[in-house]
Amino acid sequence: MERKWWTLLAVCVGTFMLLLDITVVNVALPDIERDLHASFAELQWVVDAYSLSLASLVLTAGALADLLGRKRVFAVGLGLFTVASLGCGLAPSAVALDVLRAFQGVGGAVMFATALALIAQEFHGRERGTALGIWGATIGGAVAIGPLIGGVLTDGLSWQWIFYVNVPIGIAAVVLTLTKLQESRDPNARGIDWWGAVTFSASLFLLVFGLIRANDDGWGSARIVGCLVASTALLVAFVLVERRRERPMLDLTLFRKPTFAGASIAAFTLSASMFAMFLYLTLYIQNVLGYSPLEAGVRFLPITVLSFVAAPISGRLSARVPVRALLFVGLALVGTGLLLMSGLKVGSDWTHLLPGFLIAGAGIGMVNPALASSAIGVVAPQRSGMASGINNTFRQVGIATGIAALGAIFQSQAGAAQNVSPSAFVDALNHILVVSAIVAYAGAVLSVALVRGSDFVAPAGA
Repeated sequence: MERKWWTLLAVCVGTFMLLLDITVVNVALPDIERDLHASFAELQWVVDAYSLSLASLVLTAGALADLLGRKRVFAVGLGLFTVASLGCGLAPSAVALDVLRAFQGVGGAVMFATALALIAQEFHGRERGTALGIWGATIGGAVAIGPLIGGVLTDGLSWQWIFYVNVPIGIAAVVLTLTKLQESRDPNARGIDWWGAVTFSASLFLLVFGLIRANDDGWGSARIVGCLVASTALLVAFVLVERRRERPMLDLTLFRKPTFAGASIAAFTLSASMFAMFLYLTLYIQNVLGYSPLEAGVRFLPITVLSFVAAPISGRLSARVPVRALLFVGLALVGTGLLLMSGLKVGSDWTHLLPGFLIAGAGIGMVNPALASSAIGVVAPQRSGMASGINNTFRQVGIATGIAALGAIFQSQAGAAQNVSPSAFVDALNHILVVSAIVAYAGAVLSVALVRGSDFVAPAGA
């Protein structure tokens, strides 16, 4: 098999594992709660610690890969992710699990930051569209199929196995990376923007922490106000730092290209709407409808199937159809799917969600390849590491802030998810489904308004 296909295999395996671990834990949370005597806040951090590490460190990891070599950094990320996964399975307490999930997210950030750059160096022309379609299908499938795999492992073995399963796969992927992939780097890379990394990571952490704690502490409490003010101040500091650096971690001049800004917005809105909703939909299917972890996971299969079917088609279409059209239609389908999921009643069965699952799944599959081609298509190949890192950062920021913001809205409507009546839970879920749909529609409109063919370095069907 040619080197480029080995590269695609290694990247897809790493991407699948790191994204699977965003949603795979959802169906296992009740078992984790019982075994580790976890509080509701500790359960939230099982999900949020991982997403937050991903969102905070993707940019730094992309710059590190450009400097030290993408193959080398990707292999290190795989190794760290594998070791942290073993630690998660062995965690003796909820706090230990939360900390290890953060380390697992560090490894995931390193892999995610280098994925698109590794693909871009090996694939060109129409083959790149096909490769991006396969990678996009991997993204959509991993996030959607997480509850199913989590259910199989939790019901059949124990919740620890949702982490143990990563160990042999991770070891095999490290060996594949070291033996089959070619090294590449940015010859003009000069160092790591540590000030940028610190200000960005701290700003995002304080924002997510404030959103998660706001309902419990009170939106007007000194701690929450302080977190949100400090987050804003650090974000301003981050922008000032980046503007002064000759080689910034996040090159703000890229956003002068409307296409790059549009792709970043599309990545954020897809994650903040559909991907963030998986947590709350899983809680509904298990806690309200009473399905087991495996039964709950099976209910998400329609999204998985449609994502896999639509993504390769979208990848091939990207060479002939304007990318902005794919982004617009895909996000509009996601928004429509979310709206169709709303309108739930206490007596509703899971089949009420099915039409929305099918339409949203098709939308996810359509958007992901178009996002990938837009992110790396407007920069020179030497800057593909930064471009892919920025795009993936917006994806993970969307998930982290989406979960936190939707959770704040949900709890303001229904209270703590463990203690509310089914009717209150359903009412709150309907509310955030509509909010998520609005976010997806906004992303669709902004994408079609900003993305344009003239911004691409080489023709990309835009």
